[in-house]
This record gives sequence, structure tokens and C-alpha cells, in this order.
Amino acid sequence: MSLQVEKLEKNMAKLTIEVSVEDFEKAIEAAYQKQKGKISIPGFRKGKAPRKMIEQLYGKEVFFEDAANAVIPEAYEKALEECNEEIVSSPKIDVETLEAGKPFVFTATVALKPEVTLGKYMGVKVDKFDTAVTDAEVDAAVEQDREKNARTIAVEDRAVKDGDMTVIDFEGFVGGEAFEGGKGENYPLTIGSGAFIPGFEEGLIGAEIGKELDVKVTFPKDYQADELAGKKAVFKCTVKEIKEKQLPELDDEFASEVSEFDTLDEYKADVKKKLEEKKAVDAKNAKEDAVVDAIIADATMEIPDAMVETQQRQMIEDFAQRIQSQGLSLEQYMQFTGLNPATMMEQMKPQAMKRIQSRLVLEAVVAAEKIEATEEEFEAECKTMGEAYQMDADKVKEILGENGKKNVMLDIAIKKAVDMVVEAAKEAKPAAKRTTKKKAAEPVAEEAAEETKAAE
Repeated sequence: MSLQVEKLEKNMAKLTIEVSVEDFEKAIEAAYQKQKGKISIPGFRKGKAPRKMIEQLYGKEVFFEDAANAVIPEAYEKALEECNEEIVSSPKIDVETLEAGKPFVFTATVALKPEVTLGKYMGVKVDKFDTAVTDAEVDAAVEQDREKNARTIAVEDRAVKDGDMTVIDFEGFVGGEAFEGGKGENYPLTIGSGAFIPGFEEGLIGAEIGKELDVKVTFPKDYQADELAGKKAVFKCTVKEIKEKQLPELDDEFASEVSEFDTLDEYKADVKKKLEEKKAVDAKNAKEDAVVDAIIADATMEIPDAMVETQQRQMIEDFAQRIQSQGLSLEQYMQFTGLNPATMMEQMKPQAMKRIQSRLVLEAVVAAEKIEATEEEFEAECKTMGEAYQMDADKVKEILGENGKKNVMLDIAIKKAVDMVVEAAKEAKPAAKRTTKKKAAEPVAEEAAEETKAAE
């Protein structure tokens, strides 16, 4: 195998990878051995026809596609090992030469890690976030506890109202014809949850148990199923169960049941204390985010589209795995929300860009300040990872290998860089009516690491 690297504009590169005639011939032979059992030739038992006979009948190229598909991943991996550039995207593969008796040649167009020119990163100015807790916030937290401890009771003497938990049967029709995926039985639905397309849940308000009701809706114009997008539909629905929440009385008895305190006043004081602690953490996280945002704003970098797209796809894959663990497929999620792959990609783009920018500027700070992780810090991180996955730290190190260790060491260095720039930041007066962000710069940095690992 041979490799040529051609740098393109906007931090892109084209890798031209050539597989020798001999190696490609081995791949063709392997494809023949794999496929011959499926090919019938008159005069030969199935699976016994010689390769030359098959090629005479179907052309010498009959096994080329399978051979190419087998060769490309392995040849690309070898090219990555030989390439001195840092690749940060999935490749776009194009076949250049696929002919009998000639080397197999294909190209891989990839994004290269952009260079970052840092601006000011020490002593940046950020808002100071208010950590005061109001009585209204305490009351809201107490109300959440009431909601958590509410009883669910069956309702039989009234129609559906907003907030009810229902069980329904439904079937959807467009133009009088039932459509695929539009039918459900014994489906649990909380009215007002927004789980269905706009208008569906509202249409169930007023429905009575056991009585069929027609709910008329219009699918969004950007609905993921093209054949339904923008169409008017009628769902024939039957409510089978109605349940509602019954909140407990707000008194000393409630306080003693939901906390370690005997009185409502003591319980509320503890709620306020915990809110103050949470706000302090949120403010710290928001400050980290604001500092990283300021560093990004003053830095210069040209991020290739392919790098962002790779991050977007990785984020969607991660999201799909999370909802899969909850028993919901990505296809079902898109159907319920009216999203499609294109709109999901677009929604992910700002966050994907932020992850990449955060990672790149923090790596640049690490390099500028010559920040390094120690072996002791690496050992501690392996121990923490081992506890999380219930395995020995040595086993974690074995799984990581040298490349994994390098990534973990860099992640540790980035955390140290975050601590350094946040410590050096200058706080302005509290921002008026500003909501603290939940995601810290440090977790953002950790998540942003995925974009570089995705290509490895």
C-alpha cells in the first residue's frame, strides 16, 4: 500500500491510497470464496463453479465491489498510521481506479485538525452570577416534592382534562386511509406532555372513557415522514383509563414524611440550604462556561465542515444509545417529535461547534502553558474509572493502551487548564436576571474530546 497526501483549502486533505495488484487479487479471491456458494452455473453443483467460469459469464468485475469494500477499511486504517496529519473527521471515500490487473486506487477526503491562534485567555472578564435563593424558588422546590409524593387515583366520573394520565387506543387516517405507524393500543399518554404532534393531546381534552373520539390534526410541514408532512389527519381515539394526581397537604406531617425534619419550617430551611449549595455549583459551572466562551471569542480558528458533521453524527449516535436504554428507538423518537435526520443534525450543530471550539482552545492553552498530567494523576483517574466500571485500575490501563492513556492524560491537562483560566478570570457585577447554565466548561471540554476520538 502507498499513500499520498494532498492538502486542500479550509483544513481539508485528500489521501490517495493505492493497494497493490497482489493485495487486491487476494481480496478478489476472498470475495469469490465467500460468494461462490450463492452462485449457480449450469453443469456445476452449487458452490463448485470455478472462479474463471463465473468471471467469463458475469465479467471479470463480478467480485470487484465486494473486494473493494473489504479492502478499503483496512487500507484506510494503515494510511492513518502512516499519515503525519491529525485527522478529525470521518472520510469521504471515492474510488479512482478499479480495473483488472491494475492497482486498486481510492481517495479519502478528510478534515485536518485546525490550528488555533489564541487571543486573551488569562484574566478574561465574566459576569458574577448571583447565588441568592428567593422564597419563590423555595416554594417551587417544595411544590416539586409535593408532585413527587402525589397519589395517583383513577377517575371515572369526568372527562379528560389537561395534566391527566391516560391510556388510549388510537388509529390515524389520512384521506380516509390508515397510514403505517399511526396505530397504538393501550398507549400511556399524559395530556400536556407534548409527546405527540401539536393538537393531538389538546384534542383529547373533554373525551370520556369508552367513547370513541375523532381528533383532527395537521402534521408539521417538516415532519420526518414525507408522505405525511403537511397533511391533515384524523385519529380515531378511545380513552380507556384516566388518572390524576392528588397532592398531599403542605403541613408538618408532609414535612416529616419527605424529610428528616418534624416541622414545615425546618424542612423549608433545609430546602433553601440545598438550593443555595446547588446555585453555588451552578454559578461555578456557569463561570467556567463563560470563561471558555470568552477565550473562544478572542481566538482564531477555521473549523472544517466535515469536522462539525462528524461531531454531529457522534452526538446523535450517543443520544440514540441513551434513549435506546429507555426502550425507545431513534426512529420512534423522530416519529413522535416530528423530527427527521436532517433537522436533528441541524439542531445538534450549535452544540457540536461549541464542543469542538472548547476542545481546541483548551488544547491550545495546554500547549501555550506547557501543562502536563502527572503519572500520579493518571493513576488516580484510572482508579476512578475502575470504580465506575467495577474493574481493577490495572485492567483499565490495559484496556486504554498507549493511545488511550495519551487521551486521558490530555483530558487531565485540559481540566487543569480550565482551573487555571477560571482562577485568573475577573468577575464583573452580578448579571441582571441571568440564568446560570447547567453545563460546566469542564464537562464541555470532556464531551468535546469525543470529536477527536471519533476519528481515531
